[in-house]
Amino acid sequence: MPQKDYYEILGISEKASLEDIKKAYRRLAKKYHPDSNPNNKMAEERFKEISEAYEVLSNPEKRRKYDQLRQMGQKGLAGFEDFEDLFARKKGKEQAFSFEDLGGFGDLGDLFSSFFDLGETTRQRRWSTQRGADLFTEIEIPFDLAISGGKTTMELKKEEICPLCGGTGAKPGSSLSACPECGGRGILSFVQGAFAVSRPCPRCMGRGKIIRIPCTRCGGKGQIPTRKRILITIPAGINDGTQLRLRGQGRPGNGGGPPGDLIVKVNVGKHRFFERRGKDVYCKVPINIAQAILGSKIKIRTIDGRVILKIPPGTQSGTKFRLRGKGIKIDGSKGDQYVEILVEIPKNLSEEQKRLMEQFAKEGDLRY
Repeated sequence: MPQKDYYEILGISEKASLEDIKKAYRRLAKKYHPDSNPNNKMAEERFKEISEAYEVLSNPEKRRKYDQLRQMGQKGLAGFEDFEDLFARKKGKEQAFSFEDLGGFGDLGDLFSSFFDLGETTRQRRWSTQRGADLFTEIEIPFDLAISGGKTTMELKKEEICPLCGGTGAKPGSSLSACPECGGRGILSFVQGAFAVSRPCPRCMGRGKIIRIPCTRCGGKGQIPTRKRILITIPAGINDGTQLRLRGQGRPGNGGGPPGDLIVKVNVGKHRFFERRGKDVYCKVPINIAQAILGSKIKIRTIDGRVILKIPPGTQSGTKFRLRGKGIKIDGSKGDQYVEILVEIPKNLSEEQKRLMEQFAKEGDLRY
């Protein structure tokens, strides 16, 4: 369960990437396409299987659900002889089974519905009108922007609905004709075991219509590649690796379906002075030996500006000072800033400096 192994049909492994899936589909579709194999029923059936496998595995969400079903067939449902037995145990032979009863299996109902016959109207609506796929991309922002928040832009290469044909793929003014493969239904049905199984027609891709005269702008695809500038709002205090979802900025849908979303992974650049750890920031500040011995007041940079830090006499290298409330503000509260003092030992001393240091060492009874 499911009975067909789509990975085996495409000749790929379970860990195959999307690019591997596309390559396998293009190679097999070219080999078994009906136009290349006229009057060859075996090749035609093979082409339908390949198209069905690609339809599921090329869609991340459908592939995830299919993998769940596949694992259930290998492990979780081994004790049942078939689906009918499983459903009978769940509801009783006298009751009709509803795929809403699959709630206990998470969101697998949609994939069951795409494999098995649930009514022609439902299938046509599902396969002819589809939500566009989500797009995934990454952006790197400066440390300061991640702290303060704000807006930034990025350029993205994506598909947009063809403005000439409005996404139909047909030349404006021309008409669409019913697909001869499926008779305009958009689906092909056959009996498999105890179920009537349906799949989208590979020739019209489930639309039920074929294009007579392709659009001159998009070549019949209904979509054109574009480069679009996207405005992104960065929340203040965003963490490195956070994913932002931009609704409706993904790939356009099919058959008038809504567009997908754009998922943006935010990578925060390194800062030459600050290091972030949650809400707190850390920094290292060098001082000279005289400041460490005698004490001093120094200006310290914070994310909100500069403040004065008092260095007590006799401060040792590695001493850390805490500046309360000078960290990053998240959820209404601010972290702290930790300042590590590094006492720098001079390497090159003048003769006068050496004399004074020798005198200091003798008076302090220090050995050198």
